[in-house]
Amino acid sequence: MINCGFEKLFSKWNLYLSLGLIVVLLGACSGFEKILKSKDYEFKYKKALEYYAEKDHYRYLTLFEQLSPIFRGTMRSDTIEFYIAQGNYHQGDYLLAGHYYDKFRKTFPRSVFTEEADYMYAYCFYMSSPRADLDQENTQSAISAFAEFTMRYPNTKRLAEVNKIMVELRDKLIEKSYKSSKLYFNIGDYKAAIVAIRNSLKDFPSSKYREEQVFLILKSAYLLAENSIKDKQRERFQATVDEYYTFIGEYPDSKYADEAKQMYAESMKYIQKSN
Repeated sequence: MINCGFEKLFSKWNLYLSLGLIVVLLGACSGFEKILKSKDYEFKYKKALEYYAEKDHYRYLTLFEQLSPIFRGTMRSDTIEFYIAQGNYHQGDYLLAGHYYDKFRKTFPRSVFTEEADYMYAYCFYMSSPRADLDQENTQSAISAFAEFTMRYPNTKRLAEVNKIMVELRDKLIEKSYKSSKLYFNIGDYKAAIVAIRNSLKDFPSSKYREEQVFLILKSAYLLAENSIKDKQRERFQATVDEYYTFIGEYPDSKYADEAKQMYAESMKYIQKSN
């Protein structure tokens, strides 16, 4: 009986607490609705700044969007437009935020927020950059935008941060190029693999995948020769030998050296036999 009474008391307390919370939330929403409907734009601007300080992104963004046409052309216009961009960014809409940062930096080139807007414009592309196996258009855009930023602000305090991001973005492009070129090898299109891997190395000669890629050119040449019609085999095995010398000359102690030597030996055996 005592336990039952305690449970009833606890249930009532939870009910009162929930009702109290609902009342508070309704009051807060009601208060915000009144601010939205207010024609006192000074008051509305003040409240928007308060919400911004509190990081209440939805509310300050909503208010600043209302105030944007009201204060256009005034001393407050750049603050409002910058905070609109900020609001979209903090709500995770990087595409729209990037649009507003870009618009801001072009409209207010001398604002105190302009450097930050230039940086955030590039950063929105960075945040939208997908994983390496997907299309890298946003990655390329981020690299271009950050390069423009460092040219415009060579003494920026963000230089180390930007350089770190640029390395990350470039590594993503290298990985994308590596995976795309290797795909041809994986599906057995060795002729296309040789072309694609060469192009990848041309674009990124210092790639961390370089050793493997140079080896894959050799292996692709060997497999292409091995699977060719007889009339083309001698020429393609000779090409394999040439690729072997290229590979072993650059990586004499490679972990792929044994396999490379075996392909070289098989290629030479065929060439000598054909002679």
